[in-house]
Amino acid sequence: MNYVEEAVQLFEDGYVCSQAVLGVFCEEFGLSREQAFKISMSFGGGMRKGEVCGACTGAIMALGLRYGENKSKSDEMCVKFLDSFEKENGSYICRDLLDCDIRTEEGIKYAIDNNLFKEICPKMVESAVKIAQELIL
Repeated sequence: MNYVEEAVQLFEDGYVCSQAVLGVFCEEFGLSREQAFKISMSFGGGMRKGEVCGACTGAIMALGLRYGENKSKSDEMCVKFLDSFEKENGSYICRDLLDCDIRTEEGIKYAIDNNLFKEICPKMVESAVKIAQELIL
C-alpha cells in the first residue's frame, strides 16, 4: 500500500484527517505513529473550527519533521505546500472546502446529512499526501 492509499484507509478507519496524513510520514522521521496520532488529534476539522484543513496541518507537521531544522527551508516548503493545495482544491480552509460552516451545530449537521466528511475529506487527505510526498522525497 502506498502513502496515499494508507492515509485514506486510516481516515476511513476513523482517524481524523490530520492524523491520517501525519501518520503515514511520521515513522520515516523518528516519530512513532502513536505519538503522531496524539499530536495531530486536535487538528482535524480545521482545528474543530473549520479553519486550515486538517489534512493540510498533518502534511505541514510532516514537512516540519523533514525540514524543521532549517527555518527558511521549512517556511518555503510550508508556503509551497499551501499554494499547491489551494491551486489544486480551490482553498486550504476547511469550511470553504466543505462549503459549510462546521463551527455551528447546523453546519455539522449539514455536513453529516450531505456526506461531506465521507465524500470531500478523503479527497483532501489524498491531495495533501500527494503534495507533501513530492516536497518531502
